[in-house]
Amino acid sequence: MLVADRGATCCGGSSNAQRDGTAAIRLQEGESVMSSSTPTPGAWVVLGGVHLLNRTAPRRADEPIVLIRVPPQEVCVPSTTTIIRWDMLGPCQVSSLTADGRPLGRRQIEGSALFPDAVASHAVREMVGAAAASSFVPLCYLSEHPGGGYHVYAQIRFYPEDACFVRISREPVGAGAVEALRWLDPALAAHAEFALPLNNHLRYFRTHFAGTELEYKYNLTPGTDIWAASVDLLQALRRGELADCRPEYRDEFQIYSFENHLFDVTGPDAEHGYASFIPTVDGAYVLKRKWFEQDTFARREKLYSNIEISPSGFEEYLRSELGLQVQSMPPFRRVRYDIQCESMRTGHVYGIFFDHCSLLAAPEVVLSQCEMEYRRSRSLLDHDGDGVLQEMERISYWLLGYLAARGLAAQRTFYSKRSFLRDAVTARPELRSLHGGTTTNP
Repeated sequence: MLVADRGATCCGGSSNAQRDGTAAIRLQEGESVMSSSTPTPGAWVVLGGVHLLNRTAPRRADEPIVLIRVPPQEVCVPSTTTIIRWDMLGPCQVSSLTADGRPLGRRQIEGSALFPDAVASHAVREMVGAAAASSFVPLCYLSEHPGGGYHVYAQIRFYPEDACFVRISREPVGAGAVEALRWLDPALAAHAEFALPLNNHLRYFRTHFAGTELEYKYNLTPGTDIWAASVDLLQALRRGELADCRPEYRDEFQIYSFENHLFDVTGPDAEHGYASFIPTVDGAYVLKRKWFEQDTFARREKLYSNIEISPSGFEEYLRSELGLQVQSMPPFRRVRYDIQCESMRTGHVYGIFFDHCSLLAAPEVVLSQCEMEYRRSRSLLDHDGDGVLQEMERISYWLLGYLAARGLAAQRTFYSKRSFLRDAVTARPELRSLHGGTTTNP
């Protein structure tokens, strides 16, 4: 069973829990910091023919491989995800050699000039020949391990501006000089092991706790400008203020605005929770179901798509099709700004959402929250769901401190939309009559 710590309650938890969380954050931040006396490990971006990744042609002994020496690019060590911006590399020492290790040449190339238009530059073509360079892509990123050998990060996406790599080596491989290429065979073997997720677009994601939503919430100070708050937090993540984390690569920010028709599910007992209809752009609805008795950290969740129905038929659908006892709640509009935050250490992606919910019949009745939830994992090596819970705890306390320092929130909570609507109609019973809400039974 998934549980949050006892300090993470609607009453905000104890100050000791927050101090313990802060101490844990400082410890983990310290683990990422090398002393000034520690030698800087070597790092390289490796270029080669795309056939070495998709195996459309065999490797030839005389085909060129290019090693680009770069500053270490990991946000933390060890990392799962590494992102490289070409224009941040500066002058790079570039070596070309054949796959059997025969040197071909050396020169210096500006990082920004390596992949204009996401194809090998003229300088790279001069080193390896136009025919070979025409199929050149970043193959991997190599990170030298202090104990010998190299960690290998496979290239999963690249553009004229940047590239993203995910680690595929469980242990360092290929001890020796990088030009000896002892790492090449194990690197290509590891890529072949994971060929299906690596060679198909966005298939390297996995989800721990499928079907369960894991979420902390923070009730925002009334009147909070959620646009300004979300942009400020996004900038803080870009600056690295949350240790080991950055905005998710090329998917860092989304905007949503939609109506929500929520029904409190009051029976049968095993079905308690809510059912919510959300319109889609094609005129249909998504039905979101959540199962829970009390507001809590982990809730079962399921989405049903392409529900073709009119609002007047919502209750009947829930009654006759799903066999539920429901009570309609006042519909509301939800405006939401989503920041996707990725842990570069683990590859886990967390959503940090700022939202503003206002009743359609009474726009002055508002719930404004920040939510933090687990979304997915960009990882081929990790199978440990417990690590998600530990990392969520660390990030949730960092987020609490961030929001509290700006006067935006004072505590963690699990306060749900269902509780908000229940409280609203308790305080103002006429809101239910404005909607014409009724209790229905199957």
